[in-house]
Amino acid sequence: MGPLRLRWDHVRDLGVKELWSLARDPFLLGLILFAFTVSVYAGTKVSPETLQHTPIAIVDEDRSQLSSRLRDAFLPPYFQAPRLVDADAMERRLDAGLDTFALRIPPRFQRDLLAGRQPVLQLQVDATRMGQAFSGAGYVQRIVQDEVRRFGGARSAGVPSENGASEPVELVIRARFNPELSRVWFGSIMQVINQVTLLSLLLTGAALIRERERGTLEHLLVMPVTPLEIMLAKVWSMGLVVLVAATASLQLVVRGLLQVPIAGSLPLFLAGTALHLFATTSLGILLGTLARSMPRFGLTLLMVVLPLQMLSGSITPRESMPVWVQLAMLVAPNTHYVILGQGVLYRSAGLATVWPQFLWLALIGSAFFGIALARFRRTLGAAG
Repeated sequence: MGPLRLRWDHVRDLGVKELWSLARDPFLLGLILFAFTVSVYAGTKVSPETLQHTPIAIVDEDRSQLSSRLRDAFLPPYFQAPRLVDADAMERRLDAGLDTFALRIPPRFQRDLLAGRQPVLQLQVDATRMGQAFSGAGYVQRIVQDEVRRFGGARSAGVPSENGASEPVELVIRARFNPELSRVWFGSIMQVINQVTLLSLLLTGAALIRERERGTLEHLLVMPVTPLEIMLAKVWSMGLVVLVAATASLQLVVRGLLQVPIAGSLPLFLAGTALHLFATTSLGILLGTLARSMPRFGLTLLMVVLPLQMLSGSITPRESMPVWVQLAMLVAPNTHYVILGQGVLYRSAGLATVWPQFLWLALIGSAFFGIALARFRRTLGAAG
């Protein structure tokens, strides 16, 4: 197969061929249906509950001895060292998903407490990280109350707590982006994101191996098509299937059946999904060239998908992971896809906020596509 000029009609026709081939495979069709319906629904019952190395920011407007003690009270392994920020930076960091908690200490906090007044602290919680938000708010409240008592604030006039004791400080909690602290809000969308990654890898890799096993790769060798055209056809056809299935799942299962509100721009999220699919379908073809049979491909896919999903931030926040894992996962497309999806669908982030994720996905996708194309050409050359 010599180098031929790219012809988009070849790309279109080969992609249609892939769609017809998929339509005649009841197993893969059933898997797609299951992944974006039953699996999404069941996944809403699962979410992380542990509190470990959780990022917290503090707005200290008092600058007193007590506020300093409060800052020093948040210790590993439950929390990261608190970041001291101003009010504007706190809002920006919450919008960007950099902090799970933001504690605001008002001016004259220590003076009001010692004068017998009841000062109010504000704790803002990024409730898209539902498991940590639910358990962590209680941790923060207990830490604040303990430090105030140690400082001597228990002598102040307070309000009765739930167990009848007098509490010197009232902590006002505001759960942002998921005010009901519902597992369904977090689990359903994260399941859709995970299924997009899994199905795009599976469908493209399986399409390549199916052609090899059926002998149709040999037929392609005598046709006036290039490896680039064949790869582009598989990328757009399988990516389109997953994109349509994910859109239907968001509308029918997430919004319709589970009644989960989507705050941000769905078209912006789908544009990011298309870029993510460009990267993952290219990776799927690369895996298909490395595995010579469907059983081997299944084992290879298992070793790739599990780390991608577990370490991308869709199950556990990336900030809770070791630094070297966070850095290593920057080359994984779904790491940036999870950040993009949470920012757009939960926090109503616009392109001005998530453009770095779009750029990362484009770069990673181009790298995977180039590597897969080189490997695919060698595979076709060996078959010829």
